[in-house]
Amino acid sequence: MSTTESIAARALLMSDAGYFDVNSDEVVPSPCISVCRLTDDRTRCEGCFRTIDEIRAWSGADSAQRRAIWVTLLQRAGVALPAPLVP
Repeated sequence: MSTTESIAARALLMSDAGYFDVNSDEVVPSPCISVCRLTDDRTRCEGCFRTIDEIRAWSGADSAQRRAIWVTLLQRAGVALPAPLVP
């Protein structure tokens, strides 16, 4: 399975579990799929498609910011957004 397919599957799983619902009290989970290495140009992680700045910001981000990071990384990966993340 490619990293694009893996991040798409993780997004779908998180969406189906209700984590992206704006009314959920659950913490929005990390997109990390344990493929932690930077692209050759060092612009993003090859596994989760986050930039270094997004990875650094994650631990201090609230749910809205985490959902926004998910939207950005899924767009970066060329993956369709799950319904709860569609603006």
